[in-house]
Amino acid sequence: MSPIKKRIAVVALDYTAAKFYEHQIKELFGELVSTCAYNVLNGSVKKIKEADLFVVSTDAFESITDLQECIPIGVPKVEIAVAFTNKSLDTLRSIPSGSKALFVNLSEKMVREAITRLSQLGINHINFTPYYPGAKSISGFQLAVTPGESRYVPKDLNNIIDLGQRVLDSSTMVEIALRLKFDYLLERVKFKEYFRSLAVNNYSFNQLFGRSLQMESQFELLMEIMDEGIIGVNENDVIFACNSKAVEITGVTKEQSIDHPAISIFSFLPFEECRSTRKKINNRLIRVSDVDITVTVTPVIRGDEYLGSFATIQKFTEEEYKQHNLRIQLLNKGHKAKYTFDDIIGESHVLKKACAIAKKMAKTHSTVLITGESGTGKELFAHAVHNESDRHNYPFIAINCAAMPDNLLESELFGYDEGSFTGARRGGKLGLFEYAHKGTIFLDEVEGMSPALQIKLLRVIQEREIMRIGGNKIISIDVRIVAAANENLEELVSKGSFRNDLYFRLNTLPIQLPPLRERGEDIMLLFNYFKCKLGGRFTLSPKVINTLLSHNWNGNIRELHNYVEYLTYIDKDIVYYDDLPPGFHNNSLSTLKHNSDSSTNIDAKLLEQLAGNQIDDYFFVLDMLHVGFINQVAMGRLSISEEAEKIGHYLTQQEVRGILNDLNNLGLIKMSRGRGGSKINNRGIKVFSELQSRLK
Repeated sequence: MSPIKKRIAVVALDYTAAKFYEHQIKELFGELVSTCAYNVLNGSVKKIKEADLFVVSTDAFESITDLQECIPIGVPKVEIAVAFTNKSLDTLRSIPSGSKALFVNLSEKMVREAITRLSQLGINHINFTPYYPGAKSISGFQLAVTPGESRYVPKDLNNIIDLGQRVLDSSTMVEIALRLKFDYLLERVKFKEYFRSLAVNNYSFNQLFGRSLQMESQFELLMEIMDEGIIGVNENDVIFACNSKAVEITGVTKEQSIDHPAISIFSFLPFEECRSTRKKINNRLIRVSDVDITVTVTPVIRGDEYLGSFATIQKFTEEEYKQHNLRIQLLNKGHKAKYTFDDIIGESHVLKKACAIAKKMAKTHSTVLITGESGTGKELFAHAVHNESDRHNYPFIAINCAAMPDNLLESELFGYDEGSFTGARRGGKLGLFEYAHKGTIFLDEVEGMSPALQIKLLRVIQEREIMRIGGNKIISIDVRIVAAANENLEELVSKGSFRNDLYFRLNTLPIQLPPLRERGEDIMLLFNYFKCKLGGRFTLSPKVINTLLSHNWNGNIRELHNYVEYLTYIDKDIVYYDDLPPGFHNNSLSTLKHNSDSSTNIDAKLLEQLAGNQIDDYFFVLDMLHVGFINQVAMGRLSISEEAEKIGHYLTQQEVRGILNDLNNLGLIKMSRGRGGSKINNRGIKVFSELQSRLK
């Protein structure tokens, strides 16, 4: 006598989906079940017959009320979850990276859910645009991708990749088997092959079903695939379930826990409280054996009867790691620091000092305040500080506080809850402080914050916690703040436009970046770097070099880059003074002081500016060349280096070469090729005499 077939009612939004799901169930469970498909769109769902199990798609009903009107309360139900097959993913992987495509499905919800799932499965190389019945018409696309809904693809689009309907996922099939007590089927080849055909990214089904052979019940099968520890108790708080993750977290074996009172084994878990209140206990943080654990206890109630409860437990560090990965997925904007201290170009003493200080500060977790004129590289330093810190594997998020209105800046930084203001995104939005958890947030032009926002920022620094706009929940964060200011914050404090207490909170670790005009030899170093990067092939006349070295550089490095780009694109082999942009003619030290200083005085000042704290080295080389002039001999790098060593000055040949190049560019000496040595000229002698009188 054949066993009585189990009756399954399959309910979906439309006819095609319902029949497809029905066919899949029939294929796997065969003669053990009888099935009937219903759908909402044609109204057949209003005539559902009795069944042992209702299998319902998530998009079938818009509300619980609609579902309850068609499906009786209290009957066994399984919610349909769908999955892509490995074959579908292989098809999508063959599409060229960067391709644009419409993703077409039955509803907006289904489209967005499918695109999100594909992203989780690693399909991120295609730029999908959602399309569904009722969506606005879209043009400019040559390709459409759809999971079996080709009928909704725009008529003028012929290139269609139909992946076929998404299939019922493993959890749906497993739950159907368990509900109907067909769990023994899960070990059969047909089921294993079906599960292996599904595209998943969280666990291996080969391992899952290898373990299932040793499990005592279908319930353990579901328990063991959970990422959290699960402990279940009956109505008398006696433990009847404990998965391997719970054993790993608590150190209590299954033999030590099963069939024992929870109070004697897991006294730290609030089962008794849950039983007495019959309410869910959410995210309670407890400490067990010096380990922080998050606990949630959920009661199981049918009708008015308490049947027991389940505790889900997880190490706090693991939950933090998951939250971090989820934030990265939600953000999906590649917020990473791009630059390190190796990307900071310069050999001047003042710059090296700033870098040395910044490297030491990077190793701490304290707030850093970077100040300096516009264009001095504050954001570059902020990137470098993050990459030098132990937070370098976490997000680096930069925002300009002066670049957006006050209310928009607040919502960007702190986020908001759903319905907090008109136009707020459904579901709310995480703020940048939450996205930057464990990482660094860079607040550029922090002086642009309003007084109200300054107060909120002060609380973040003091309490390390935020509250979203329109929310009522305190959110703890671990974020390192790096702030930058173009203006003098002390002056703004004295004027009352910047809070005194916030200034001292931000100014814990100050870094002052030097303006370009104070960096001497770095001017030509940076000039040549930008020239090489932009592909410039020109050379500079001595007068142009003098002008560059004497320029005020009010725009600092940004201004220098702009001028190099200008000189590159005028396409001249040699750049003369008249080829320079108008700004040079009106804003250089030599022009401003031409009427009051002699040319020799100006040359001496330029040399001092170029040499910086190495002026003694430059003066020594000029002195040696002057001696050579008197003795009518040319001086080479080796002879100058040896003379320096005799008096304990110690200059390497490479250092001498760099100084000779600078003196030659200033027009103070003449360098010969090969071993011809270098000679000082009349202009150089005058500068030497001027420096000699000053240094004395």
